[in-house]
Amino acid sequence: MDSSSLIQPISHFQQEQTTVERIAELKKRPVAMEVKGLGKTFGDSKKSVRALDNVSFSVYRREFACIIGPSGCGKSTLIRILAGLETPTDGEVLVDGNPVKGPGRDRGMVFQSYTLFPWQTVRENIQFGPRMAGISGTTLTSDADQWMEMVGLEKFANHYPHQLSGGMKQRVAIARALANRPRILLMDEPFGALDAQTRAKMQRHLIDIWKHVNITICFITHDLDEACYLSDRILVLDAHPGRINEFTEVPVERPRSPDQFLSPPFLSTKKHVSDLIHPPTVVDDETKLVLPKMTKVGDEVE
Repeated sequence: MDSSSLIQPISHFQQEQTTVERIAELKKRPVAMEVKGLGKTFGDSKKSVRALDNVSFSVYRREFACIIGPSGCGKSTLIRILAGLETPTDGEVLVDGNPVKGPGRDRGMVFQSYTLFPWQTVRENIQFGPRMAGISGTTLTSDADQWMEMVGLEKFANHYPHQLSGGMKQRVAIARALANRPRILLMDEPFGALDAQTRAKMQRHLIDIWKHVNITICFITHDLDEACYLSDRILVLDAHPGRINEFTEVPVERPRSPDQFLSPPFLSTKKHVSDLIHPPTVVDDETKLVLPKMTKVGDEVE
């Protein structure tokens, strides 16, 4: 055997039998969320922008699905429609077979920015949704304590958001979303503002939470490593307008660990998704720019 073949990533399509069986079992579960012919146009007919076009897919119960694509592909628009924060121009979204008409307790949302109430403590932020739903007394307190323990913040129950780190704030945001007992957790680049070490820690936290909570997750990201590490399948969108390119099955075995970042299945999946987003035969527009030379002779760099 040629020694060079030992370092080549396996083909993305050469999945292990265990992966084939895992994805097959996933698709036997009930559909938690179905998107049918979704389209979104901004502006009027004279000056309109088509953000999404004919987007259709299903997410199964307890699936972890990531949505990724180039800038301008409509990722955030899509997840806002799933959350009921935007109204589609065409098509519909169904959760457990019921049409989405606006925000609802069946869906929780975590944004990239820290959307906590600054005047409320960690416990009060987590209690907000259940309190608005009429829950009170010992049930309200015990439920909040449970969620604080779930995200490892029980010692910070009486702290305010300005006293927390970025990662801790996002853990509170996740607990606050889950406290409403949603069926779907929608996350719009929730770790995008965090430093690399905190981001890696939050990814591990999220996988642990997902294992222990009956929740289906749709997660927007622009990070290929994050998508391959977290998800069962990756929905890849094309841009202008946003259309589905592929719903990629991730052949990385669970349980996931950081050691898999250098495994052949992980690297193969990452390259496959990267090639979908940025086809190697397509020259990026920026490479076509003719830039004025503003350096002195002898200052050239390669």
